[in-house]
Amino acid sequence: MPFTPYHFGPSACIALPLNKYIDIPVFILANVIVDLEPLAVILLGLNYPLHGFCHTFLVGTALGLVWGLLAYLTRNFFKWWMQLFHLPYQTGKGKMVLSGILGIWLHVLFDANLYNEMRPFWPIAGNPLYRMITYSALYSVCEISCIAAVVIYPAWIYSLYRKRKAEIRTGKINPSE
Repeated sequence: MPFTPYHFGPSACIALPLNKYIDIPVFILANVIVDLEPLAVILLGLNYPLHGFCHTFLVGTALGLVWGLLAYLTRNFFKWWMQLFHLPYQTGKGKMVLSGILGIWLHVLFDANLYNEMRPFWPIAGNPLYRMITYSALYSVCEISCIAAVVIYPAWIYSLYRKRKAEIRTGKINPSE
């Protein structure tokens, strides 16, 4: 996508409800870090495709693996960040690696629909995902999912609050936890 922020809506709509399996910040940031490749091409004037090897499922898998492992090493930062947003944060190495890989795959899936020069299944040539849906439909999905994420987030926080309150009331957890 020409503007990486368009990836935030879909990634948040997937990560928030699946937070038991997906590490939210790792998944969302994986959708962003893959666009360091076209940014480098533009800023450095490289003679390299705008959406090159990092925008393939194969290399994206390796990139997601590395990103997940790096994120695991800095998991305390992510825990602090999630606490700022009042989100519970329980993670592990496997969850973070899986989130890194799936986040990049989601990005590749969206971009492959927009850019014919991409080779998402490299080393296989071509892009069978190109224009599977129209540009306007894809952008609409991104915009609607951004609005949905803004709705899901407070609803999710409210449900967590009610669950915690019920657990305190029934004695399942200590209020100081």
